[in-house]
This record gives sequence, C-alpha cells and structure tokens, in this order.
Amino acid sequence: MSKPSFFAGARSLRRVTAAGLVSVTLATAPAAQAQTTPSFETLSSDVQSQIDNFVGQSRENAWNSRNAMLDSLKTINPQAADALLPVIDAAIELVFPGLIEQKNAEIRAAHEAEERAHAAEVAREKAASEEASRRAEAERQAHQFNTGPCPADARICVDRGGRRSWLQDGNGNVTYVASSISSGKAGEETPAGTFYINRKIKDEISHEFGNAPMPYAMYFTNNGHAFHEGSPAYESNGCIHLTHQDAVRYWNDAPIGSKVFIY
Repeated sequence: MSKPSFFAGARSLRRVTAAGLVSVTLATAPAAQAQTTPSFETLSSDVQSQIDNFVGQSRENAWNSRNAMLDSLKTINPQAADALLPVIDAAIELVFPGLIEQKNAEIRAAHEAEERAHAAEVAREKAASEEASRRAEAERQAHQFNTGPCPADARICVDRGGRRSWLQDGNGNVTYVASSISSGKAGEETPAGTFYINRKIKDEISHEFGNAPMPYAMYFTNNGHAFHEGSPAYESNGCIHLTHQDAVRYWNDAPIGSKVFIY
C-alpha cells in the first residue's frame, strides 16, 4: 500500500529544499574540501535517504535519528553538518510539527536544572564551611569561658545568678553552652550543690502543676528538681528551664549518673 499523499508531498518538498541548499553550498565550497572528504552531493544523498525514514517513526525516534545524523556529519565534514542542519530540521518540523521547539525547551530545562543543582551544592558546601568555622570559633571561646567554681569532673554546670549553664566533657573542657536558662523563683529556689542525674523521662508531665508538660526531663534530686524544656523567660518552681534545642542537647549528652554542679 502506498503512503498517503501528505507524506509524498513532504518528501518532494524536502528533496527540493535539500537540492537547493546543496547547489548553493557547492558553489561556495573550497575545491580542496571535496578532495579530502565525501562530496556534498554524496552527503546530501545520504541525508536525503535518512530524512525519508523520518516518516513512520515516533517523535522520540525521529529526534534520536536527527541527532545521530548530525553527529555523523560533524565527524565526516563539519561544514556539511552546518549547511545541512536547516534541511534536516525543516524535514523534522514538516513531519513532526513543534518537535524542534519541544526538544530545545527540554534541553534548556535540563541545563537550568543542572545549574540549580550546582548552585544548591555550592550553597551546601558554603553553609558547611561556615558552620565548621562557627563551631571552631565556639570551641575557641569555650576554652576562654569562665567556669567559675564548677569542678572539672562535673558534666553539667549551672550558674543561677548569671543565668548560665553549660556542659563539660568530664575533664573541665566546655563542650556546649546553653543559649539561656531560668531557675527557681524566690521561695522556690533551685538548690545549690553537687547532684547526679538519677532519672530521665523524655515525655514527662508534672502532676503537681496540673499535668504541665516537662519534655526531656532529667531529675537531679529526689524532690522533683529537673532540667527540662521550658521557657527561660519565666522563673520556675525549682527546675532549670532550657530551650528546646538546649534540652535536647542536654538529654543526649548527659546520661544517668552524670555529675551536676549548681551554684
């Protein structure tokens, strides 16, 4: 069965276009080029036979065939590739309207995605570098931190008057400083002295104070005194209030039995 007349007309138009372009290119091509590479007539004939094969292919296969054809031409004769590209793309557009624009848009989108990914990677590396610098500076300052009377072997230190608290490594080196704390209000002061963490209850509530939440509770007395998450903006009923971030850090870094010094 013969192809529909549309395809026959498309093929005739492509042949006319190719023939016209080849005749123009031949008139301006250097003689030496024809002696060292296949002639434009030969290349044009090869391209024409491949263009005819666009008919009946899927859009994706036709695009792949177009790219393979151009790659081959660039290897054999770059000048011919540049000259025949408009002919090849005109044939693609005739059989598959909008395909060139679609694929070029996809290529641009892929390039933009690569650029965004690269920019994100650069940003991550920059953030990691800045965080490393921040930690290094914090460690430098920690060695200059005034630890007061807190003994070197204490794991947790609390300066009630200075509204400060920090963690140590057991050798007197400061490993973490809480951003802010609050302790017991007048009449219900947090006790001073040496204590040890005796219980840890992550989702604790206070039955004494209407089931008030006490997340990340770490008790250091048998009378209900604990470190736990709470607002440092308000004085407590004897506990040490920590921000969420600080409470999590204390919970993770201070196991049961850790020495606590409060002054």
